[in-house]
Amino acid sequence: QVQLVESGGGLVQPGESLRLSCAASGFTFSTYGMSWYRQAPGKEREWVATITSTAGNTNYAGSVRDRFTISRDNAKNMAYLQMNSLKPEDTAVYYCKASPPSTILEVYWGQGTQVTVSS
Repeated sequence: QVQLVESGGGLVQPGESLRLSCAASGFTFSTYGMSWYRQAPGKEREWVATITSTAGNTNYAGSVRDRFTISRDNAKNMAYLQMNSLKPEDTAVYYCKASPPSTILEVYWGQGTQVTVSS
């Protein structure tokens, strides 16, 4: 059974940090690219960051570049999103996504974790 379980969300003040985790199981994690997306109330889900299967490459949305860092540990089947200098506009439900090495395989999504940045 495939599972992606996010954790680490919460309520923080502007300028603080959070580290989100995504625990994967039920598929060959090391062969999947991993991404983080977020969805704010009343808005469409948007891409935040991606890391390749071997962690050789990362990409970030302009709004989070230089503040967020995506990483992974293939030995632990974990992906992470370190979020620094958080802003109120970062408030959203954050989702991890597993993208397969082949289009014949499924894309997997987690259930999301809430991040609220407010003073």
